[in-house]
Amino acid sequence: MGLIWFVTHADVVQDPDVPVPEWPLSTRGRARHEAFNASLVRRGITSIFCSREQKARDGAAIHGKALDLKPTVVAELGENDRRATGYLPPEDFEAAADAFFAQPDQSYRGWETARDAQARITNAIHACEAGAPDGSLLIVSHGGVGALLKAWVTGQPISRTLEAGVPGGGGCLALTRSSLTLERDWHPIDAD
Repeated sequence: MGLIWFVTHADVVQDPDVPVPEWPLSTRGRARHEAFNASLVRRGITSIFCSREQKARDGAAIHGKALDLKPTVVAELGENDRRATGYLPPEDFEAAADAFFAQPDQSYRGWETARDAQARITNAIHACEAGAPDGSLLIVSHGGVGALLKAWVTGQPISRTLEAGVPGGGGCLALTRSSLTLERDWHPIDAD
């Protein structure tokens, strides 16, 4: 039946003057996604889905070109909604992310709650899986919701410890398509 390869976008160009959803992949991020293509060609990928955020669309476009597939943009695959605060300097963002995961049923300064983001990402994964042809799927999304997805799939409490732990992003995990169980845990896309 195939697998669902869930990929977090790799390194981005951070610009405080640009809305976070519009940040593109950096040169390094693009190179890491291109390196991942070598392993994707042998995985029977029949569909590519991505969030509408620029960095995820950039990654999906790189893979789509290599696999001759057109990515489908799915808004619900987006990162947790943080528009209420917009850009936060790295140290403030890390504290905010800690609070987001530590209190999953409470909004951090207007952010979407972790519990709501978890429901959204799991529903989106189910919808992508149900609507795709046979074979394996590639989903290019984000690290925060990736941790929430892993918590749901493995039946663990929501925790930041479930993030990919790959510096700069660019982590990948695999789920069995039929049962949405964890087939392969997080690993860097460019070390696959």
